This record gives sequence, C-alpha cells and structure tokens, in this order.
Amino acid sequence: MSAGIHPLASVIAAVARGISGVQVRWAGCRPEVKQRIYFANHTSHLDFVVLWSALPSEVRKQTRPVAAQDYWEKGVKAYLAQKVFRAVLVHRGGNREEARAAACTVIDRLAEAMGDTESLILFPEGTRGTGETIAPFRSGLYYLAKRRPEVELVPAYLENLNRILPKGEVLPVPLVSLLTFGVPLHVGETEDKRGFLERASAALCTLRRKGES
Repeated sequence: MSAGIHPLASVIAAVARGISGVQVRWAGCRPEVKQRIYFANHTSHLDFVVLWSALPSEVRKQTRPVAAQDYWEKGVKAYLAQKVFRAVLVHRGGNREEARAAACTVIDRLAEAMGDTESLILFPEGTRGTGETIAPFRSGLYYLAKRRPEVELVPAYLENLNRILPKGEVLPVPLVSLLTFGVPLHVGETEDKRGFLERASAALCTLRRKGES
C-alpha cells in the first residue's frame, strides 16, 4: 500500500513544473492509477523530479523514483528523496563490473519496493548523458521486467532538461521542456536481454522524433 503524498509534495511539484516549463504529452497511453514502470532518458538531476511532478496527483501518490544513493543520501536531498519522493535509493557501481556484481541485490530491492501497488521511475542508461543521444541501456530494466512481467513498462522521453540544469551547475535556467509518454511495453516470454533492451531504447528514440516533429 502507498504511504500517501507528503505535504511538501504539491509545493515541490508546482515548483518543478514552473522551473522546467514542462509540457506533458501522453502519446501512447493515458495516465492511470495502475502499477507501471516508467523508464526514461537521463540528462539532468532534475529528471526524476520533473517526471514525478508531471504525473497526476493520484498516480504520483503510488509512484516511487529510483535514484542514485551517492547523490541523494545526504542533507536536504536525503530528506526530499526519502520523505517527500519516497525514492528507492540504489548503489551504482563505479564501473560495469561493480554494477553487475550488485545487480541481483538491486533487482530484489526494486521488486520488493514495488509490492502489489507501487510504480517506479527509473533511468536504464545508468548515468547522465548529454541529451544528444541515448546511451546503451544497462540490464536492470530487463531483469526487473522478467521479475514482474505483468507490469506495464512505459517509455518516457524528457527533452531539454540538460539545458535547464546542465551538468555541474546548481541553479536551474527556466526554459520550456517536453515530456512524452509512449506505448507501454512488456518483455516477451522468450525475448533475450539484448533484443529487449534494444527494443526499449528504440521506443525512447521514437518519442524523441515525435517531439521534434
């Protein structure tokens, strides 16, 4: 069961929408109170805040962002992540070998955090990119999808947030951004990891082309 929305959540959601000027398009599905995994491209520390804030309040109430523990575990950020966003903080390895070693533990934690009702927001690239291209997906999305094959996987493409809060900057620059939700995916029963991850990545690329059309 969801713990509900923190009293600060509505304020933070309004501020995030104001700073990002986010325009939301549901191009392939509708906002529904149902269990989902929203997977998005990653170019800014604002990404999960903006995506979470853009969801309708009833959907947001049962949606938990997945975030890097090393960035969100201290000070005010820790309070916001744990108490307001109810984020699931995970350790990210410094290289692919370390990431693979921790993969099973992370998937167990994410599956447990979902329970029977909670949705997740995650970034399968594993680290921030430049906004020009989408990096190859790490394997976590595939293994979580195999663990929870009944849950919809909804691609969500965030555009322009890398310009609003560039890497290394602290203060955001108010600009207009676009968030597009695509057609839900499910992992095929016999689909292999490489094929699925390529298909999921292609779904995000398609949303980017729609945003530019």
